Amino acid sequence: MISSSRLKSVDFYRKIPRDLTEASLSGAGLSIVAALAMVFLFGMELSSYLAVNTTTSVIVDRSSDGEFLRIDFNISFPALSCEFVQVDVSDVLGTNRLNIRKTVRKYSIDRNFVPTGSEFHPGPIPTVNKYGDDVEEDHVDGAFSLSSRNFDSFSHQYPVLVVNFYAPWCYWSNRLKPSWEKTAKIMRERYDPEMDGRILLGKVDCTEEVDLCRRHHIQGYPSIRVFRKGSDIKENQGHHDHESYYGERDTESLVAAMETYVANIPKEAHVLALEDKSNKTADPAKRPAPMASGCRIEGFVRVKRVPGSVIVAARSGSHSFDPSQINVSHYVTQFSFGKRLSPRMLDEFIRLTPYLRGYHDRLAGQSYTVKHGEVNANVTIEHYLQVVKTELVTQRSSKELKVLEEYEYTAHSSLVHSLYVPVVKFHIEPSPMQVLVTEVPRSFSHFITNVCAIIGGVFTVAGILDSIFHNTLRMVKKVELGKNI
Repeated sequence: MISSSRLKSVDFYRKIPRDLTEASLSGAGLSIVAALAMVFLFGMELSSYLAVNTTTSVIVDRSSDGEFLRIDFNISFPALSCEFVQVDVSDVLGTNRLNIRKTVRKYSIDRNFVPTGSEFHPGPIPTVNKYGDDVEEDHVDGAFSLSSRNFDSFSHQYPVLVVNFYAPWCYWSNRLKPSWEKTAKIMRERYDPEMDGRILLGKVDCTEEVDLCRRHHIQGYPSIRVFRKGSDIKENQGHHDHESYYGERDTESLVAAMETYVANIPKEAHVLALEDKSNKTADPAKRPAPMASGCRIEGFVRVKRVPGSVIVAARSGSHSFDPSQINVSHYVTQFSFGKRLSPRMLDEFIRLTPYLRGYHDRLAGQSYTVKHGEVNANVTIEHYLQVVKTELVTQRSSKELKVLEEYEYTAHSSLVHSLYVPVVKFHIEPSPMQVLVTEVPRSFSHFITNVCAIIGGVFTVAGILDSIFHNTLRMVKKVELGKNI
């Protein structure tokens, strides 16, 4: 066995008897300073150890999420009706998808962005195949001309008032005019307005009655509205629940539709309230008219990962639009790319890349307003978006673990005057490169090594300073003693 005396010979920390040591005031002060320095440097080292350390690099995008890119959006248009607004997608490869409905929802809103009802038009609008009578005949005016002066009185006088809002310059309005006048004449002969009084067909020239057409949210021509006396006021917020007619426009189809409106109305002229319509089957040619002038569009679309556009516009294959009356001012609540992140993953993303915060939904909270007037008419709003993918990767035990993927983009917007119907265009240009952000955590052994270096280094430096100070004082005292001798 090794004796204790031999073990003592390898002691690195040999003790000095306390009686042989001397405490000094300067040494005490230096010890306090050294202790404070150790605590401060230890705190700095701990903060550095706990901080997020990342490296950023730019590489070719080799994503595994397929060739399609998801775009989520929520956009409010205070002056664009839900009746004709639609979302289209196109790209440089020739893809054109018009009127996407499966993943897009529309809600009527007022000019203050307040919702006025449930989802608007959950189903597709029927396609019109007959735009008027095929045979041209001399027609006699059969529809009553309505204006802002007599419109309210007529709408309160007749249980059913069917109005054709038209524009003389509109091709589709001119196609409808003969069949509409003929239908109005037939209905007047069958249901005399003076003797029967159950239904009346009227017409409004929107180039003359601009305010009246705007009050009823007319943006496409011709628009056929059905006003029902006594049942057109909804209890919910007091909004009108008129109907829009989207059926065929030849005389035979129009007369058949008018007959269905009259079917449940009592013949007595003094009975103006409609009977219960709960047993009626749904007619695809009749849908609620817009209750407000605005529309909120929300949902998502999938686009190819190539330059392209998402377009929001008022379109119809059987209506015309006055470009000067279309206002595409809008407020963007959301416009983002890629999969939607959970709150926990979003917090992780912000933790790792705080300098990128806000770029994943750059347009959110932005408002683009066009004041209507002669100078600002026919204004198209275009957004140019440059999209780059950001991939966050963390390293644990020398293994790479992907945390999440996110798409960032920059946006530049402009207002463009156009001769065509104003639209909103989102020009999208995906980048072929991606940003790779890698988290590099510091090892615990490195942290312990630095802490030991701090303690030992400060202790050693403090000892050296104390020795220098002590020896200097001794030399000064010796010099003074020599002078005295």
